[in-house]
Amino acid sequence: MAAIGVVYGDIGTSVLYAVKEVFGSGHVEFTPANVYGILSIFFWTLTVIVSLKYVVLVLRADNHGEGGLVAMLALASQSVKDRPRLRAGLLAVGIFGTSLFYGDGVITPAISVLSAVEGLEVVSPHFKRFVLPLTLLVLFCLFAVQKRGTAGIGRFFGPITLVWMLSIALLGVAQIVHHPEILAALSPHYALAFMWQQPGTSFIILGAVVLCVTGAEALYADLGHFGKRPIRIAWFMVVMPSLVLNYFGQGALLLADPEAVKNPFFMMAPDWALLPLVGLATLATVIASQALITGAFSVTKQVIQLGYLPRLNILHTSVRDKGQIYIPFVNWGLFVAIVLAVGMFRSSSNLAAAYGIAVTLDMLITTVLTFFVLRYGWRYPLALCVGATGCFFMIDLAFFSSNLLKLFQGGWFPLLIGGAVFSLMMTWKQGRHLLNEKLRSDAIDLRSFLDAVFVSPPTRVEGTAVFLSAEQGVVPNALLHNLKHNKVLHAQNLFVTVCNHEEPWIGLDRRLQIEALGHDCWQVTIHYGFKNDPDVPRALQLLRGHGCETEPMTTSYFLSRDTVIPSLGGGMALWREKLFAQMHRNASAAADFLHLPNNAVVELGSKIEL
Repeated sequence: MAAIGVVYGDIGTSVLYAVKEVFGSGHVEFTPANVYGILSIFFWTLTVIVSLKYVVLVLRADNHGEGGLVAMLALASQSVKDRPRLRAGLLAVGIFGTSLFYGDGVITPAISVLSAVEGLEVVSPHFKRFVLPLTLLVLFCLFAVQKRGTAGIGRFFGPITLVWMLSIALLGVAQIVHHPEILAALSPHYALAFMWQQPGTSFIILGAVVLCVTGAEALYADLGHFGKRPIRIAWFMVVMPSLVLNYFGQGALLLADPEAVKNPFFMMAPDWALLPLVGLATLATVIASQALITGAFSVTKQVIQLGYLPRLNILHTSVRDKGQIYIPFVNWGLFVAIVLAVGMFRSSSNLAAAYGIAVTLDMLITTVLTFFVLRYGWRYPLALCVGATGCFFMIDLAFFSSNLLKLFQGGWFPLLIGGAVFSLMMTWKQGRHLLNEKLRSDAIDLRSFLDAVFVSPPTRVEGTAVFLSAEQGVVPNALLHNLKHNKVLHAQNLFVTVCNHEEPWIGLDRRLQIEALGHDCWQVTIHYGFKNDPDVPRALQLLRGHGCETEPMTTSYFLSRDTVIPSLGGGMALWREKLFAQMHRNASAAADFLHLPNNAVVELGSKIEL
């Protein structure tokens, strides 16, 4: 039930606009043969891309039980870790695919909610002027309640989406009984005949056909929440039959009434059911949008952990479920971009022109990464790997190529968003690399420094000092400043480095590494996966029994707050260095990100020129 609500909210609402956009594009002549051909293409697109590619193949590529493009990227990069150039290329491709997710995160809520509210135009043309204001109001309310968390409304997702699936199935059946011959379009013969007779038209309309598989990536992204079995059962038992029945019901309606092409989904319903159906469709699209917004929060947190974005303010909205988070910057950034999209495109048909490029490119990237996991991670024979992914690659490439035709009609919009996010990510990653190199070049070996200090030791004061350092085995700037200005050393000193890894979860048994440096000093390394929540005080509690214990009331945390100064002739273009410096300055405090107690943190600053 939960998988139906969260995983399939997006793909479940594609019936609102997919058929309308194919026949409304003006490229397909309205004939019974073409209706059969298009429906057959819809059915086999769902079968090949969703059932075979995602449900059967891609769900197998779990990263310690986790899915999604970030998990696939980590899995692929680990598979080729002995090939540094190939690994760097795959990381760049995977991060670009992750960036495109944000473009999808803007278009999907906009087109879903707008297409649902447009059902009011079918009730009465006089409602047309209310469509845009009502859409923006629904979207504002949706984003405004995010800070309250999804625990309260999440329990209704499954039942509402199940009612939606049953409703669209019944609408389809009600039309199919009048024209049962439409079920013949289940045969691939009609799809192949259409493509053979009209190859140019077939290529063009793929950009609209892809609308029927919007949200397919959610199958893989939500793997860690539900597991493979519930996702597969929900698809084959409920979701796919409901979608197919509705699409074929729309086809049966078009055979009986070609004028219904204006909005075949809502025109399937009897007059008395129109308003309730608009309300149910709006609820369904809100759920679809909610799943995508939650996904944006989760992906952002994972990307931060991988080191491709600066620390952001992350709020936990549930005391029981660590996965329920709220990121204010991402939430309102998405909302502003969605308002721009709705204001610029003004209708679901116009938004459909903007939709598709980001989704199909993400699908293409997933297929490429899957090949490297199969070949280098699982060591399958080359012929088998090419056979398993080659067919999907060609299909994804065809869909992506077709969507490129819509580049100047609006397809540039999600690409622009994805490109901007990608630039931020790569600038941050390279900037952090340059900053660490600079710090490393000026660094002093920690063990040698301590030996020199204790030749004539400074005054020791009671308590524990925890010095956070990005590099193991080097002297933190905070320690130098503390000795220079305060001229004291604590009775117990921990030099802590937090390491993030390209795997989703690292258990408590692998959380800590500790090395004694003498003089009651220890080097401590804390390991986290990209889905773990960093919590340094809690991790340090695991030191009990290792000869080094921390007491919260007598522990102080020392951090270095570096100010980056851009300079000409550095490792990046000056504008990128300025951008990195700005991102570095505006990153949320390390103390908050690492869950350090506010009343026990000492920050000591320094300026670093790139």
